[in-house]
Parts: sequence; C-alpha cells; structure tokens
Amino acid sequence: MKLKGAQIIVKCIEEQGIDTVYGYPGGSVLDIFDALYEEKDKLTQILTCHEQGASHAADGWARATGKTGVVIATSGPGATNLVTGIATAYMDSVPLVAITGNVGRSMLGRDSFQEVDITGITIPVTKHNFMVKDPEELADTIRKAFFIAGTGRPGPVLVDVPKDVQQALVDYEPAKPAPRKAYFSDNEYVRRAVELIEESERPVLYVGGGCITSGAGDALAAFSEKINAPVTVTAMGLGCFPASHPNYIGMPGMHGRDNVAKTMLEADLVIAVGCRFDDRVAGDRKRFCPQAKKIHIDIDLAELGKNVTPDVGVMADARLALEAMLPRVSQKKNKAWIDRCRERRDRDVLLGSDGKLCPIRIIKAVQRAGDPDKIVATDVGQHQMWVAQAYDFDKPRKFISSCGLGTMGYGMGAAIGACMGSGKQTVLFTGDGSFHMNFNELVTAAKLDLDITVFVMNNHTLGMVRQWQTLFYHRHYSSTDINYPTDFVKLAEALGAKGYRLERNEDIESVIEKAFSERGVKVIDCKIDKDEFVLPMIPPGKNFEDILTKKPVID
Repeated sequence: MKLKGAQIIVKCIEEQGIDTVYGYPGGSVLDIFDALYEEKDKLTQILTCHEQGASHAADGWARATGKTGVVIATSGPGATNLVTGIATAYMDSVPLVAITGNVGRSMLGRDSFQEVDITGITIPVTKHNFMVKDPEELADTIRKAFFIAGTGRPGPVLVDVPKDVQQALVDYEPAKPAPRKAYFSDNEYVRRAVELIEESERPVLYVGGGCITSGAGDALAAFSEKINAPVTVTAMGLGCFPASHPNYIGMPGMHGRDNVAKTMLEADLVIAVGCRFDDRVAGDRKRFCPQAKKIHIDIDLAELGKNVTPDVGVMADARLALEAMLPRVSQKKNKAWIDRCRERRDRDVLLGSDGKLCPIRIIKAVQRAGDPDKIVATDVGQHQMWVAQAYDFDKPRKFISSCGLGTMGYGMGAAIGACMGSGKQTVLFTGDGSFHMNFNELVTAAKLDLDITVFVMNNHTLGMVRQWQTLFYHRHYSSTDINYPTDFVKLAEALGAKGYRLERNEDIESVIEKAFSERGVKVIDCKIDKDEFVLPMIPPGKNFEDILTKKPVID
C-alpha cells in the first residue's frame, strides 16, 4: 500500500513493539505528528516542556524497560535541543532513536529557516546517523536505526527526514523486526581467561552496565559463587548483582567504598565484565591494580585495552561469556579470601553526617518506605553519589542516572520516562542546582498524573563543585553558592504538584510516609548543610591507595 513518509515512520515505530514516544512538535515535523494523531490508539505521544526533557524521558524509558526509546523533534533548535540527551545516551550505552525533521530537500544548504546540519552535529555522539533523501529508503532506514541502536553495544541513532520526504507517497510493506543475536565466539581468549581464573587465589569481579544490558545477573551470581569472588559494581551496573548477596562488597572508584579499594589492592586477578575502566574507577590507569592480572570481557572491541591493558581481552556478550566459562572453572577453595572480603565489607559502615538533616539517613529511609520495587532516578552531583553509595539495589533497571556524561538536568525527564515505562512508583533525588535546570518538567509529570516523589537536596550551593573547591581550590567558591530564592514548596504547588519541607532528622520518616501515602507528583525540600561531603573520595588522577575516608582538616 502507498503511505506518506510520515505515516511510514510511525508504522515502523509500531513494528518495533514501541508504544510510547516523546517529543515536541514544530513546522518540519507536523506531518509526523499528524501521523501520530492518526495512530493515537496504538502509540502514545508525550509532549514535554522542552526537547531536552523529551530526550531524557525517552532515555529513562529505555533504561527502565530495556527497549529502544524514541524521541521526535523539529528542525533547527528543536534538533539541537536533543543533542545533550543524545550524548547522555551515547555515554551510557542506552538504545535511543531520535527522529528529526528538516527543511525540504530543495532548501537544504541555503540557510533556510530552522535549518541545521543535525547529522553533522551529532556524528561524535551517535552510534550512527542518517539523513533520508530518498523516500523509497525511508522504511528500511528507520528499521536499520532500531537494529543498530539495540544491537551489540547499544546506543543512540539519529534519523533526519526532510519535510518533503515525509510528505512523499511511497509503497509500504510491513516487516517484522530483524532478529538480534548476541555475540560470542568460543576462542583462545576465552580459554586463556579460564586458565587465569584457575590460577588465581584472590579473584575479584568488577562489573558494570554491560551486565544489565546482556541480562547477565543469574550467570554473574553463579560465577561469583563458584570461584568465591567478591563482586564490586559500578554506578552504571547497580542492581545487576544483588546488594543483598553475601559476595557483594559495594561500588568501586572515586566515591566507592573503602573496603572495595582494599580488596582491589589485594586481588591477584581482576575480572572486568561489561565495564570500561573509566577514569572515575581506574584513576591513574597506568597504576590500576598493578599487583593483579586482568581479564576484560566486553561486547565492544574498541574498549579492550583502551584505558587499561588486560592480560586477556574477550570480545563477547557478558552473559554468554560467563555462561560459557562457568562449567569450565573449578569450585574454588579460597574460603579465607572471600571471608576476609566479607568481614572487611561488614566493618565498612557508611557514616552519615551529624548535621540537622543527614542525606544518607534520608536515602536509607526512602529505601525502607513505599513500594520495595520502586524506580530511583537521580540528577548529577553529591546526591547522585550518596544514592549510589547508600541505596541497596537488588534488581537491575531500578537505578536511572547519567553516569558517563554527568548531565545536570537529566533527572526529571528520566524519572518521567522511567515511571511511564515501568508503571512503578518513582523517586527522583536531585540537588537545587540540578533541579533548577529541569523543574519545568514537573508540569509534564503533573499533567500525566505520574507517581513521582522528588527529593531536593537543597544546600543553596553546587555541592560537588563546592567540595572540589574546598579540597583542591583553596576554598575559592567561584559561582558555587547559588542561593536562589526559590521556595520549592510554593513552586511545586504552582506547577500542579504537592510540596513538603524537611529540616530535621527527627521528621524524616513522618514526612516520607506522608508523601508516599499520596499518589501524584510531590516535591520534598530537604534543607541540608552546604558543607556536607561525599566520602569516601579518591582524588582525581589518584588510585585506590589514596582514598580519603574522613573529611580533611583544611586551614
């Protein structure tokens, strides 16, 4: 049958089993939005307040569901407003398809109204991108975009469609999504990895977001138990290995746990699975665990040896690699090693502050309250690291956070998408700095009647920046103490939400209980001290042996 290009775009989205798209209309995508209107019984289109909020919502939806998120925006500023969201998805390997309109083909390259070369702009932050100039190629291009976004190491793909291509009548034949096969090759590198594991006496598993993408949780638990290896999980991987498992020891890296740092320094073998030795974990990568041999398992060949050179690199899907190696490794007898790691973990208590209102106590109370299966989203800053440290995640896809790009302003859109995708009660932890970048999306959440509770760690400063300025910049608080006069309770009420204020530890449980007892969007203004620190901390460019566990005395 013949359909307009815009209708074909919508049909191809439906083919992929997607039921929700996020976006903002404009002149060059009016045909797409008209096609969405025609399919409104099959495909829900969510209008946000800003295109960046839409991109983060599609990202949050993708992380919570494991499917590919979709965001649609018009040409020019609409398209460029997606760039930060696309880059966020790229850094965290989130499957996302961004569809932008553009001016008609005859107007390209003439500085036409709202024309921009969005494919050129997004080359560095997309897995691939396309401009469709032939209407006959539109359906195949959209299908390729979804296949690329969700295959191998996931990532964002952008498809730019000129307005006249959207309007052209072309033949459309329905098609099923192309099958996606996870990659694994049983080769000499796998065999060598097994040999290193058999030789080791003090192995440690260092795992990341790739274990969530591949669904490696069960294989990871079985592998850890068979080789008696403690497991440390990056922020991107939280939940892929249960925090309640006796072999879990916490998060590694700049704001990881002290016991993890000591375990990494004692290990004779580091088995890295689905992670990338980024600078926030590896620090000075030339001095990363020099006493240990290293195995690196990753789906992306480019990651093997990029930051830290492994003794063995295995290009493979994390789950398939672990499942293949599991029957080949012996049940280890290194009970003394795993017992020592567990004892050290049990002694490593995360201390809260002695201020009037302790962030760690708030986070722990939130974990105990409400739906035990709730989603937890964050913005970026101290609050993000407090949550990663203090909240015990037992399931994957429950922690939604911008870990690679570190995007302030990510949280509210991501919470909306994650709440819609999961259908679960959702919590957003944010700071007053981050929240000022995205609180307009409260309106979106309120309009949709979503069950989202926002905890604003309000210290009238950019907390993480202030912490660095305190430690490394002689207390030169340049543009850090923001001191905006915003009343978050009144703001919440003005934007269709409910507001609460929290100022004392004694009131934490009662305020949280009251907020969680009501459905809808709530904002809790948490008045914390501006000199709260995130500890432990490894200074930038340093390593596990340099970890700071106490707030230093600064003259």
